[in-house]
Amino acid sequence: MTTRQLDFDACYLAVSARDSRFDGRFYTAVTTTGIYCRPICPARTPSRSNVRFYRHAAAAEAAGFRPCRRCRPELSPGDPGWDVRADLVGRALRLIDDGVADESGVAGLARRLHVTERHLHRLFAAELGTGPLAVARTRRLLLAKQLLTETALPITDVAFAAGFGSVRQFNAAMKESYGFAPGELRRASGPVQGTQGPVALTTGLTLRLGHREPYDAQAVLRFLAARAIPSVEAVCRSGPDVTAYTRAVPGGSITLRPAAGHVRLTVRTTEAHLLSRLVARCRRLLDLDADPGAVREILGATSLAPLVAARPGLRVPGAYDGFELAVRAVVGQQISVAGARTLLGRIAARAALPADTGAVEPSQVPLLFPTADGLAAADLDGLGLTTRRVATIRALAEAVASGAIDLDGAGDPGDTVARLLEIPGIGPWTAGYIALRALRDPDAWPDGDLVLRRTMERLGIAADETERWRPWRAYAALHLWSHAATT
Repeated sequence: MTTRQLDFDACYLAVSARDSRFDGRFYTAVTTTGIYCRPICPARTPSRSNVRFYRHAAAAEAAGFRPCRRCRPELSPGDPGWDVRADLVGRALRLIDDGVADESGVAGLARRLHVTERHLHRLFAAELGTGPLAVARTRRLLLAKQLLTETALPITDVAFAAGFGSVRQFNAAMKESYGFAPGELRRASGPVQGTQGPVALTTGLTLRLGHREPYDAQAVLRFLAARAIPSVEAVCRSGPDVTAYTRAVPGGSITLRPAAGHVRLTVRTTEAHLLSRLVARCRRLLDLDADPGAVREILGATSLAPLVAARPGLRVPGAYDGFELAVRAVVGQQISVAGARTLLGRIAARAALPADTGAVEPSQVPLLFPTADGLAAADLDGLGLTTRRVATIRALAEAVASGAIDLDGAGDPGDTVARLLEIPGIGPWTAGYIALRALRDPDAWPDGDLVLRRTMERLGIAADETERWRPWRAYAALHLWSHAATT
């Protein structure tokens, strides 16, 4: 659905019903107030003659509307349609969330996608009603609004954490787009509950990450916990439940905790400008932008219906870093999850970088997973890996380090899988698993997976049934894996 294809009647009906299924798919702008809202906004439904609908928050802001302080558009889950389409605009939006436009401008964004700036702008205008620069600016403003509302982070730190180059630029952007200065919003928001004075990113800043319901947070966190790499990731439990997942990231660490209706992200970092990237990657790691209703509509009409009914909030665990996930997939070929975890711990101990102790408790997550450059040059002998496995890891690292393979969002999933398959030692299962978790392809299928095959046989599901699961075969795989783990 493009900007031109938004159905006014359908959108207005969703707004009138405050239908949460449409949250993040479009925004409602009210001409009499100059405000744009989420479809679930609790305010009185405006008259049909006074509303306009926009596919992206940036388009609403480009038209002169400012975000609602009541429903807070900055908390909207992302539109899941872009992952399904996996087209150039969707990949560009992922890179913008990752901060590429902030660091390299639209020219750098276009180069990363191997297109011209003009072509990229034309696609954005057709799909979203505004250009990539406006999208990046809105992303910065909405993150800043969330920081001003939910935290006591000093305004100067908010400016840099949101991706602005200076406090003056931040103030000007807020006044131009929202009609008020950052300090006015901070005062209007009142004191942050539980906060005593200003906070710092190095001591821990907590934000809410929204998602669509139902959401099975424990299933995702248990999946990550079972595969946590020693010294890189750490998990806290209360009985069978995972209460916190922590990992080292460049500049510090992140901790994710499930909460009612959202996930709490605590960031500790010495590099404030990376905050937006950390938020975006955490959303992908936990699959927070998925649409469970759309998945249920397709899979619930197939032989998977009983599994989907039993676990309607099941999501596909993603990856914080695409290269790290690819190494996990190679190491995990034909061995148990526990065995792969042990080998990955040895690789980290041998080749990882120390985490930033200025923002991380060294005893918890002292190591950063090796970069592609670092692993390409590392000595991996004596770790329990076969000679062939070491050669595959090195070839993968060299391809990523050289830019021949991009695992963090710029490449077309189909093309990326084809390039992965050219590496000796990477077959359909490995490439499919990488596509499922790192490339965020909702239709990825790890072909040849023994657990999937046996579970389908036990449930009486024919092999050709997988075609009926498109475009949600990745979610089908999670349902089958989860069923196998509990039976």
